[in-house]
Amino acid sequence: MAHQGAALQSYNNELVKCIEDLCSKRDDLHRQIVREEEEKSKLQSDIRVLTERLAKVNDGLAKKLASRNEYDKTIAETEAAYMKILETSQTLLNSVKGSLGHIDGAKHGADLTL
Repeated sequence: MAHQGAALQSYNNELVKCIEDLCSKRDDLHRQIVREEEEKSKLQSDIRVLTERLAKVNDGLAKKLASRNEYDKTIAETEAAYMKILETSQTLLNSVKGSLGHIDGAKHGADLTL
């Protein structure tokens, strides 16, 4: 009977050691879970902050693009109007030169008749 008691005690000790090992592994796993949950929470917070920042940057960018497009439109319209002014100025200059030519021709013709 003593032999059976010794075997039972040995099994009991081994069982207690196994339970302690399982508890230790569980505690290690629990610490890992807590760390990863903290990291997850931080990452989610970072994502929220970055999402808000991205939205602000996109909004600002959209406004700047719209302004640049307005500048482009105004520049194109101004350049087109300026080109028309240049063409009109050239036409006016040619017209004045032509009139001067006729006036000078008429003047020289009048001088010859004197």
